[in-house]
Amino acid sequence: MASLTIRNVTVNALELESIERFQESPKYGALARLCQALTRLFATYNAIGPIPIEDQEPWDRQDGRRMLIGRFETKTTDIRAAEVGREALRLTFRTPGTQHRYIVDCPAPGARSQVMRKLGSAPLELTAVYTDSGGQLTIFSSAALSSWMSELRDEYPLSALSIPGTHNSPTCYVALPSVRCQAVSVREQLDNGVRFLDIRVNVHKHSDDLVLVHSVFPISLTGNKYLSELLQEVYDFLAEYPTETVLMSIKREGTGRGSDQQLSTYLHNRYCGGDNARLWFTEPRIPSLGEARGRAVLIRRFNIDNSLWNEHEGKGWGLDAAAWPDNCIDEPTGSGLLRIQDFYEVGQSTNIERKIDMARCHLEKACQRKFAGPMIPDAVPIEEPLPFFVNFLTASNFFNASCWPEKIAAKVNPSIVEYLCVGHGEQGKGPAQLDVGDAGTGIVVTDWVGLHGDWDLLRCIVGWNARLQLDKTGDVALQRSLLDDDQ
Repeated sequence: MASLTIRNVTVNALELESIERFQESPKYGALARLCQALTRLFATYNAIGPIPIEDQEPWDRQDGRRMLIGRFETKTTDIRAAEVGREALRLTFRTPGTQHRYIVDCPAPGARSQVMRKLGSAPLELTAVYTDSGGQLTIFSSAALSSWMSELRDEYPLSALSIPGTHNSPTCYVALPSVRCQAVSVREQLDNGVRFLDIRVNVHKHSDDLVLVHSVFPISLTGNKYLSELLQEVYDFLAEYPTETVLMSIKREGTGRGSDQQLSTYLHNRYCGGDNARLWFTEPRIPSLGEARGRAVLIRRFNIDNSLWNEHEGKGWGLDAAAWPDNCIDEPTGSGLLRIQDFYEVGQSTNIERKIDMARCHLEKACQRKFAGPMIPDAVPIEEPLPFFVNFLTASNFFNASCWPEKIAAKVNPSIVEYLCVGHGEQGKGPAQLDVGDAGTGIVVTDWVGLHGDWDLLRCIVGWNARLQLDKTGDVALQRSLLDDDQ
């Protein structure tokens, strides 16, 4: 039987205080089985252990373990992992030197991730993900998804952040199966941590009404959806959460005969200018988080009209991604401001593993980078921000139902969740065994997040911003001394 491994991907040391084991109780057996059946029916991941019922007594309890797991530490314990399908572990942690306690069940009854239950006035928001195949519990600080950028300093360039994104972001409506890529609305995506939106618009020569499309198809079979409506959702979100920013990647697609240059003037004159200008960052460079808070950042996958090259002291307009490499494994855009993995031609479902390997490789490369920060070990100051790493987990094949976006996401997303928990940021555990830097993920672009309330992938991506929070906490040595004093 495997031993339990605990990985702490937070800036706080945690102390394991007690362990309880639960099995199906004879007293509550029928009710437990009913609860499990209902959970399996509606959860994205099947429950793999009994669900502890209120007031149920554990069959085994170990108190006083007092095992310290330091920040960014992975520890293999002598604790037997839960026996799959037969029992659940309930672990109680506390922060050293305090009475603040947090409880987690391994495995969870539904989706892999769970917000750890706080006892009393415990202040931290912690998310735990249990990987049953290796008996590993990974703990992130990423529960407050609606305002996760509030935890980070203004000085960091946006390219330093680990940012969840969605592919063809507004395609949540009734549509052709190969067209629909998302389970929930843009606003629900934003509320749950998404900060990169991939937008495609149809452009006509004589109208600046921009219809949202996916390739040549409208995103809804019940009527056109417009960019103006989507932008209002973004503006409303930023007004409610001014600590956040949203990266807006806009591309021209569809059957319209308008040009890139016309799209640029429509956006400049109607959507990103006038009264809305204050809501946009349109300089042709990577901004700091402080510069971008409360604003949308324009990433343009289109060429601009000659008149717009006079913007921003003759430097142009928008972050330039017009020369976007097609169907690529790892290539820069023409401006060098983005580095892309966007291999999307998955002809057969057997090729999905290849796509997963590409995504892991790009994550490992993003993980290597180091940014200057007051308490980031070995950080090297840089004059210009390093480029965005953009990692599409998405692919599709219009002619093969097993390779439509939802089918691919059902395989890719859980695989990346497991990699982010077990392999990412661990020396020697990446595909190429590259060195580990700040362990960021870059921009990770996904399909079908939020299905049945499953936000596992987004919580893991946001959680990898932890090293950028180091300068907001005391040194781990202080936490160890508090533990020693308490003992």
